Amino acid sequence: MSYPLVRELAADGIPVAVTCRVLNLARAPYYRWLANPVSHRELEQAYLANALFNAHTEDPEFGYRLLADEARAAGHHACDRTMWRLVRDGRWWSVFGKKRSKNGKRPGPPAHDDLVNRDFTASAPNELWLTDITEHPTSEGKVYLCAIKDVYSNRIVGYSISDRMKSRLAVAALERPWPDGPSRAAR
Repeated sequence: MSYPLVRELAADGIPVAVTCRVLNLARAPYYRWLANPVSHRELEQAYLANALFNAHTEDPEFGYRLLADEARAAGHHACDRTMWRLVRDGRWWSVFGKKRSKNGKRPGPPAHDDLVNRDFTASAPNELWLTDITEHPTSEGKVYLCAIKDVYSNRIVGYSISDRMKSRLAVAALERPWPDGPSRAAR
């Protein structure tokens, strides 16, 4: 800010109009600043915010309490609430932030009943099949793979691949058998 320079030059006898014209400043904002300069409290808050920012830059995993300890070690004194407000206003969050819940909503009941009562054994082929959808990142985007596994033989009996995870992915896995899997008639 050039306003303190204008004030110093005015004290040395150089007119404000000339100084503002040379520095390409408007005179009205200078006179507003002169009537209400930065207070001592605002200046201390700025120095404190600078110390908190420096501590955050050095250790971005620190929360506001550790940043406050670093600022106190640098010689700045303020209460915890003031330090918290400055960290919040500066958005200097820890890189290890708290996981936020999504609008306080809890997961609902399962979409389907457990038809096998968590017993994942089979005594014959094609008696019990399991399915899962996995996501694979590629250089062209995500790809989803749905595979169907026969519990008895531990073999993949059907699969499908798509770039979108939709219900038709599972339906396509039922319709597309693995080369050495059971035929559609066996299903």
